[in-house]
Amino acid sequence: MAAYAQKHYPSPYLTADLVVFSEEGKQILLVVRRGHPFLGMWALPGGFAKPNESLEETAVRELWEETGVSCPASQLVPVGLFSRPGRDPRGWVVSQAYLVELPELPTPRAGDDATQAEWFRIERVSEEELVLVNRDLRLRIREECSNLAFDHSQMLFAAMKHIDHR
Repeated sequence: MAAYAQKHYPSPYLTADLVVFSEEGKQILLVVRRGHPFLGMWALPGGFAKPNESLEETAVRELWEETGVSCPASQLVPVGLFSRPGRDPRGWVVSQAYLVELPELPTPRAGDDATQAEWFRIERVSEEELVLVNRDLRLRIREECSNLAFDHSQMLFAAMKHIDHR
């Protein structure tokens, strides 16, 4: 340990993001971001881990803080670790994405880092394209390019592939 110099090994910021589906996978829960980056854009609920919590605890806390929706950590299904350099303009941010399926659709309430929290109906256009619909709002989603913040479209497609391969 005497030869170890922490400055040679920078640490990433850790986050947890949640792809929250209705039990049938026909709806998804999204939030509008309150702050930068991606201010005002639709995103998956999620956020930064605290040093005293696991990523599962982060996911449960962030879901509650941003949407008022609760779920036990036992319902979280890991769908991927997202670490592409530049995925977050704030710096080196690595995110664990979790899939959650809820048997009922609780009414979300925006809070903390979200100005809005809404359920969107999922319409599959093709294997490579989805449309998320909430009243008059239609978000066209492709895995590599979408109307969602960060790389959240990639997380959504990873979660859908997970469900499709069960």
